[in-house]
Amino acid sequence: MKKVLLEYVWLDGYRTPNLRSKVKVLDFDKKGAPEVADCPLWNFDGSSTQQAPGNESECILQPVRVYQWSENHYFVLSEVLSNDATPHPSNRRADLRKLQKTFEKSEYWWGFEQEYFITKDFVPLGFPAGGYPKPQGLYYCGVGSNQVRGRELTEEHLYKCLEMGIELTGTNAEVAVGQWEYQCFAPDTLKACDDLWMSRYILYRMAEEYGVDINIEPKPVNGDWNGSGCHTNFSNKKMRDEGGEAYFNKVLQNFSGRHALHIDAYGEKNDQRLTGLHETQHISKFSWGVGDRGASIRVPNAVAKGDWKGYLEDRRPASNCDPYRVATLIVEATEQ
Repeated sequence: MKKVLLEYVWLDGYRTPNLRSKVKVLDFDKKGAPEVADCPLWNFDGSSTQQAPGNESECILQPVRVYQWSENHYFVLSEVLSNDATPHPSNRRADLRKLQKTFEKSEYWWGFEQEYFITKDFVPLGFPAGGYPKPQGLYYCGVGSNQVRGRELTEEHLYKCLEMGIELTGTNAEVAVGQWEYQCFAPDTLKACDDLWMSRYILYRMAEEYGVDINIEPKPVNGDWNGSGCHTNFSNKKMRDEGGEAYFNKVLQNFSGRHALHIDAYGEKNDQRLTGLHETQHISKFSWGVGDRGASIRVPNAVAKGDWKGYLEDRRPASNCDPYRVATLIVEATEQ
């Protein structure tokens, strides 16, 4: 018999969901690591997370995926259920699960490009007190402490995610000092979204050790700076194996007709980022283009030159988007 720490992680009820967590100490008598079935249901005070009134405050945590943090310490990603054991209205993962037969049959692959700022006392690293650094330009994929800040944290985060079974495919400094990006991939729709949320949680936890914060707002710095997005690369088996310009055009036309629906779910304050400047299309307009990073959806050059087989990049999701909502809308649009 050994004691293990199960750190339950869930999303709260705010319009832009926040990650919450608490730790349960469990006596564990099996060999190996705890699995989902070994993690009991647990309740929490939903009145403190905008998920329940005070007179009926209990919500339920339903474990859905386990990640090993250290030898006897595990992160337990959980869905939120109401007290009657049905999915809570804030539970967007449950909405995505309704499409599970569809996305599994179509074999979707996902790649999320998570951008963020590392901040200290609410100011991005490298920004002087009360002012601004030199204009963006040399910071993107830069090297040297006059161009990048926070590399040690970003690399530790990369190594830790890989160790925990989260497939990060890369990381790089972004266009503003103190701004970074990592890419999170999975050929499994639910795992892709779970992994993105957990990779964010891991980043927040590790930032605590450095005495810094992580800001994933879409436009945390006013002025002539790029915002932060979560560009979403996606494909299904037909796009990868059969393709064809006519099929891609059909998919893109589907997206065009649903633009407002997607924008509404792609992240709070995204209008501050999608201005038509800084490699974005204006929030009110839908467009697509081959190799066009100023479009709503980019068709990679390799796709157009390769018999129209491959993937698409939806550049509209903000850095603070909920990937469960993004994936739900993209699957619906692609399959209609």
